[in-house]
Amino acid sequence: MTSFVELLLSGITSGLIIGLAGLSVTLVFGIARFSNAATGDTMTLGAYGALMGTSLTGSLLAGGLIGLAAGALSAILAYVLVFRPLQNRSPISSLLASIGVAFFIRAVLGVVFGHDQMVFQMDLVRPFRLHGVRIQPNDLKFAGVAILTLALVFVVLHLTPIGRRMRAVADNPLLARVSGIAPRPVMFTLWAIAGAVAAVAGILLGMKTVVSPESGWDMLLPAFAAAVLGGIGHPVGAVLAGVIIGVAQELATPFVGFTYKIAISFLVLLLVLLVRPRGLFGKIEGVR
Repeated sequence: MTSFVELLLSGITSGLIIGLAGLSVTLVFGIARFSNAATGDTMTLGAYGALMGTSLTGSLLAGGLIGLAAGALSAILAYVLVFRPLQNRSPISSLLASIGVAFFIRAVLGVVFGHDQMVFQMDLVRPFRLHGVRIQPNDLKFAGVAILTLALVFVVLHLTPIGRRMRAVADNPLLARVSGIAPRPVMFTLWAIAGAVAAVAGILLGMKTVVSPESGWDMLLPAFAAAVLGGIGHPVGAVLAGVIIGVAQELATPFVGFTYKIAISFLVLLLVLLVRPRGLFGKIEGVR
């Protein structure tokens, strides 16, 4: 029973990280109307930015902010240079372009930093026990940062004028344009938020495990699974689905091993597409 609770707690932390990545995916899909395959590599870029920032400043907090800025800036540049010229074409064009952006980011990181695994220099902290259950203090910190990030995103989306414009564009792009909502500020804000959220997810993942050019790419399937399970374009659903997937992966580890637990994400994605394609909170949309 004790090991089950420990896996459950670890799964919640991992699930919050997956939820952040899924939130980035679903925000882009809800407004830009395509699946951004560069989300995972934006996570990796944020992690490397945080590593370099920590090395330069000696502060983990300052390094994290630098990594966050790197993720936001890279997403905005990708929008300006790649996705904006394709916005009037098929979503498939943007999806394929995002795969190209992902390969480009990964290749640059591989050339600059090599392919050896890197780690954040963090103080070793002994776990404490609560009723026999080992609790990792760092996991509590990671979960706290993830929850704070999610709260800030939802505050922006629901309590600010630009957030209301973003939600209006997500609900009905044509009506929003007719209502006088300028698309450019909305899109720049969207990509800044999506890049920053992905970067935070990458930084937390790097602190929890290791950082390598492929680490974010390996998280892309769980992120997409969370976005689909939660209902494409539904931010709350993506976060809750991320937690569900994270818990399922950790609880499955004793049976399938650490290497193959990511297959749980594929299984979840497959079952959702077969049984409930709209996801947990998605709406059925008629053909226009």
